[in-house]
Amino acid sequence: MADATETEEPVVVDEARSALLEAITADLGDALVGSHLLPGKDLWIRVSSESWGSTASYLRSKQQFRFFNFLSAIDWLPSPFGRSHGSSVDVALGNEDEAEVETTLGSGYAGGETRFQVLARVHSLTTNMGITVKADFPEDSLSVGTWINDYPGANWHEREAAEMFGVHFAGHPNLTALYLPSAFEGHPLRKDFPLLSRMVKPWPGIVDVEAMPEIEQSATADSSASTENPES
Repeated sequence: MADATETEEPVVVDEARSALLEAITADLGDALVGSHLLPGKDLWIRVSSESWGSTASYLRSKQQFRFFNFLSAIDWLPSPFGRSHGSSVDVALGNEDEAEVETTLGSGYAGGETRFQVLARVHSLTTNMGITVKADFPEDSLSVGTWINDYPGANWHEREAAEMFGVHFAGHPNLTALYLPSAFEGHPLRKDFPLLSRMVKPWPGIVDVEAMPEIEQSATADSSASTENPES
């Protein structure tokens, strides 16, 4: 019996995105602090917080990324509450003991060094490529430049990020709340914001736990047998 030979997976070369990343690296210089390219799929770049606003101008004017997709923020802090605010999930899964609280920060593609990051995505209708941009900022200074001068569609997105994460977008003319009452204190999408309502109310859908596939198949088989042999 002949020995099976291992076949090497073909190397995917993404010339368009590689050329784009090379140009961005040359143009942004020290402002570019990280990048990640998945050939044939997507590109991520991480820039300094100081260059966040100017990166929008660069991408729109020089690289022709004219279509704005979204802008938001992310809190990489693992929940300090473990699963206590979703305890009904543990009960349904049979894990009644509270899970250990993780302490390691994540970072995602293109890396990261801080708990909070701001991120945005734009698209080029000319090259049919998108790019995700992200930037770190320290917890005691959640402030970056606004994107609305280059991408007016970022207006609502920046207001949401300001309300939910406490990010300040310098130059935005109207960072008023979208969802919460004016007297509301705190930023609900931060991981250390306790969702007290979930202490007493299950997460949506947890009450209607779906049967596992093997249980459904077994039930279907029993039903078919009863139909074929009513006397059994």
